[in-house]
Amino acid sequence: IIDNENHVEPVADEALLTVAKLIGCNVDALQLALSTKKMKVRNDTIVQKLTLPQAMDARDALAKSIYSCLFDWLVEQINKSLGVGKRRTGRSISILDIYGFESFDRNSFEQFCINYANERLQQHFNRHLFKLEQEEYIQDGIDWTKVDFDDNQACLNLFEKKPLGLLSLLDEESTFPNATDLTFANKLKQHLKSNPCFRGEHEKAFTVAHYAGEVTYDTTGFLEKNRDLMHLDSIQLLSSCSSRLPQIFASALLSQSDKPVVGPLYKSGGADSQKLSVATKFKGQLFQLMQRLENTTPHFIRCIKPNNMQSPGMYEQGLVLQQLRCCGVLEVVRISRSGFPTRMTHQKFARRYGFLLLESVTSRDPLSVSVAILHQFNILPDMYQVGYTKLFFRTGQVGALEDTRNRTLHGILRVQSCFRGHKARCYIKEFKKGVATIQSFIRGEKTRKEFAVLLRRHRAAVTIQKHIKSKITRKRFSEVTDATTVIQSVIRGWLVRKCSGNIGLLNWGDKKGNESEVLVKASYLAELQRRVLKAEAALREKEEENEILYQRLRQYENRWSEYELKMKSMEEVWQKQMRSLQSSLSIAKKSLAVEDSARNSDASVNASEDYSGETGGNTANTHESNGTRRRPMSAGLSVISRLAEEFDQRKQVFGDDAKFLVEVKSGQVEASLDPDRELRRLKQMFEAWKKDYGARLRETKVILNKLDNEERVGDKLRRKWWTRRNSTRIL
Repeated sequence: IIDNENHVEPVADEALLTVAKLIGCNVDALQLALSTKKMKVRNDTIVQKLTLPQAMDARDALAKSIYSCLFDWLVEQINKSLGVGKRRTGRSISILDIYGFESFDRNSFEQFCINYANERLQQHFNRHLFKLEQEEYIQDGIDWTKVDFDDNQACLNLFEKKPLGLLSLLDEESTFPNATDLTFANKLKQHLKSNPCFRGEHEKAFTVAHYAGEVTYDTTGFLEKNRDLMHLDSIQLLSSCSSRLPQIFASALLSQSDKPVVGPLYKSGGADSQKLSVATKFKGQLFQLMQRLENTTPHFIRCIKPNNMQSPGMYEQGLVLQQLRCCGVLEVVRISRSGFPTRMTHQKFARRYGFLLLESVTSRDPLSVSVAILHQFNILPDMYQVGYTKLFFRTGQVGALEDTRNRTLHGILRVQSCFRGHKARCYIKEFKKGVATIQSFIRGEKTRKEFAVLLRRHRAAVTIQKHIKSKITRKRFSEVTDATTVIQSVIRGWLVRKCSGNIGLLNWGDKKGNESEVLVKASYLAELQRRVLKAEAALREKEEENEILYQRLRQYENRWSEYELKMKSMEEVWQKQMRSLQSSLSIAKKSLAVEDSARNSDASVNASEDYSGETGGNTANTHESNGTRRRPMSAGLSVISRLAEEFDQRKQVFGDDAKFLVEVKSGQVEASLDPDRELRRLKQMFEAWKKDYGARLRETKVILNKLDNEERVGDKLRRKWWTRRNSTRIL
């Protein structure tokens, strides 16, 4: 808002509110700082309202100051974060991106400063590439033709000369309150008209002959842009902000504004108390940059514009050639072609390539070694120069030496690697051999200890089994002996009683009969005694057969007990137990069949001998008794055959189920079941069947023993019946 006196007052619009919010200040304070200026006169403070141009300059100055301080702060933070390696090693790599030479239709104060900076950088470039290099050639005493190049020192003197340089006259004119851009231009034309790099133009313009060409500048706005328009009110505004960054910026601006100008910048005295101008600050920063570049090893990258239209695929030859000429690239190419870009000290060259010599040099000084290397590799004399301290090579000459050096080092490394590999393999081989020896000793000792423990356990088990088996055998033998003694006593008593009865009959017959009858009875008694002896012999045979049967029965019982122990201790080998059980059943079946056939043959022999003279009724009774005797034996054989068939069936079923579960667990067959759970269930079923089958087998064994006892009782009854019948015949 502009009042009648051309004073302004900022409107509290969205832009002003946003700025106040970002920097953290009051809106009223921001409005006051942009529209007024405080001046201190002696002890009084006067507040002056600003006109529209002054307010716009104050606004732009505040924005530029904030931007400049923010940029400096960011660069400082980045340098701090990247300065860790520099603090540790003292070395760093920096990148300087400088704006290029500018020449427009209207060039102002910004182009003036940019082109001045480019002049200074171009001088550094020329000094680094041309002056220093040629000076080094001359100092080292090599044959060298000096290359002429354009020097821009006259243009730099136009800018920096005191007190009649462009920058000095600009700062001097900026201090006069009534000075204008036109008076500044006239002063330049008055004082610098004799300078060959300066030419005055009409009104406010002047021309400077830069290294890249002539540029015409318009002095409009030079004085205002050069003055430091950052008022103290704006600095106080930044210091009163709530944000931290504006406060840092305010302290930096205050420290800069307190620095006086160094040296007599102006004609009039008292300039030491003046504040630094923009041009003076720019010049000081540029000198600091150049000082830092002087302490480093620079590498230059020149950027060339192919066209002014900023369009791809368009190449303007004249523009590119002008840029190459202005940047000094053509002189660089010319001096590089005629110069020696590769240089190396005698010591470094001898140290780097000395091992490539085929013959040892008598004099071991670096210069002799270097010359010998050059002669050995047939490097032409035009391609190198030998200086006092260094060797200078033209482009591409060191490449052959580097290739030979790399090949030789590669061969050396191959030989070293092969030798080290051989040593490492030998070491590993010996190490593995030692490890294997230690492992064999340890495993042998461990195995011997385990074998000793197992041997002691085996011997203890054998001893325990021997004692138990001997005890069981003695007990059974004593039982059999006692039973045999009882049977023998009963039979002998029966025979004695029988013989006593026959003698009584003979005595009674002697009293009643005659002598002829006594003779007949005596002969019959002899026959009877013969038959008794025969019966005793048959009885002894039966006893021997009975003893054999008892031995077989004990064998069967021992085998059965062994099978039960094996089935309890080794469930995983149940198939072997089945085969053992099957073999035991087949042996029992065969033995019973053999016994039955033997009994039948004995019975038939006795029947033929004893009953040859009997009647048909007696023959029928004999056949009936034999039939009744065969029926229990055939029933026993049928039970055993059923058990054998059941054993074969169960064996096949369990074997198939176990094979199927093993295939499922190994992944050969896919099935939706848990093989471990099914295997445990199959093991439980096998245990249940094994227990039931053992019980039935024991029952069958008891039945067979019972049948054997009944057969013995029947034999006794038959013998008794036969004895009575014979006695009846005698009577």
